[in-house]
Amino acid sequence: MTSTSRRARLVVAYDGSSFHGFAPNPDVPTVASALTEALEKITQSEVQLVAAGRTDAGVHARGQVVSVDLPSRTKIESLARKLNALCGPQIAVRDVQWAPASFHARFSAIWRHYRYTILNSKMPDPFLATTAWHIHVPLELRAMQLASDAIMGERDFSAFCRKPDAADEPDSPPSTKSGAAKKPATMTRFVTQAAWKREGEVVTFEVRANAFCHQMVRSLVGTFVDIGLGKRPPSDMMNLIRSGRRHDASQLAPPHGLCLWEVGYPSSLE
Repeated sequence: MTSTSRRARLVVAYDGSSFHGFAPNPDVPTVASALTEALEKITQSEVQLVAAGRTDAGVHARGQVVSVDLPSRTKIESLARKLNALCGPQIAVRDVQWAPASFHARFSAIWRHYRYTILNSKMPDPFLATTAWHIHVPLELRAMQLASDAIMGERDFSAFCRKPDAADEPDSPPSTKSGAAKKPATMTRFVTQAAWKREGEVVTFEVRANAFCHQMVRSLVGTFVDIGLGKRPPSDMMNLIRSGRRHDASQLAPPHGLCLWEVGYPSSLE
């Protein structure tokens, strides 16, 4: 950041159906590419975005947070309106504010909250086709909730995460809550909420943690669903965490049911 620029914080929602994830990719449309193009057109300057979570292809967001350095002359009060005119309706900038120079959308975050939605009904619903996984067999939520108790607290989620590439950047520094020896720190996360809820035919899974590794929520949901279908017992969840064996977990849940719902920051940065 230079003396002629200021850091801005954007809260962004998007339908991930037509994007190949958030991160820039020169060969396919991405959320970051669309936002970058719009911001550069408005500000007439080059910009570089940092997102709180790098969602995969097909994954949605309601509360993605982005930090970006913009020219100080930028009229922040009208920026959301201009961005929405260029990026809508698939992308909607819900809020734009100036932020402290120390604010970093990824590393300043203290928690992320994801929601996974399932349509648990005999018949599909075209109005939920792009935002919910349709499962026509009834799910036993009591077994799924019982299994979710196993993921609460600090856990090594190696069994539920794709092995990170060398170039992958972690969401946050590794946890150091205890001095005990751990498996690779990149797979250790601290989960503070894990709850299943049913409202009519719609079933949702709410999960909050300090950070998430790649494919973690989708892998967890895929295993929870097998438990809800009676294909495996609730005790399997703890057994998987203890074993750390990725190949023992169930299939990944489809990406279109997943949504980055909200990101939390220290009160000093709110």
